Amino acid sequence: MDLILWRHAEASDGLRDGFADPLVDLERELTEHGRHQAERMAEWLKRRLLEDTRVLASPAQRTQQTARAFRKHFETIDSIAPGASGQDLLQAVGWDLGVPGSVLLVGHQPSLGEAAALVLGCERPLSVRKGGIVWLTSRARPGSPVVITAALTPALI
Repeated sequence: MDLILWRHAEASDGLRDGFADPLVDLERELTEHGRHQAERMAEWLKRRLLEDTRVLASPAQRTQQTARAFRKHFETIDSIAPGASGQDLLQAVGWDLGVPGSVLLVGHQPSLGEAAALVLGCERPLSVRKGGIVWLTSRARPGSPVVITAALTPALI
């Protein structure tokens, strides 16, 4: 399985009257810079991903907008919303089941970094920059190591 973890691009701060508001969090939209980040990464991904890649996105507005930049049908999965654990993400993609194919998951920190750490056997979560990806490949052979195929930010494209 190829698992591409894509953090949503830069979004508005989600403050209401100067304070963080959890109700506003799901409604946060990409900034102009964030839209450019999402477009650049989407173009890079389109040139490399297989046509049948499954695309999953959190229900948050910023992840929906990031996924739309990819211009392909995607599924909204409530279990990968902000606050999900890394294990929740891996369960949503079927990582432990050894499902073949490619999955592009558009989500949030820290759950993306937790999922990557779980897959790689790291003690601490990874940090994925806004608009960035971590591409992990698991070979079908039991006991084979997971390969980091790519780790990239929009600024490097």
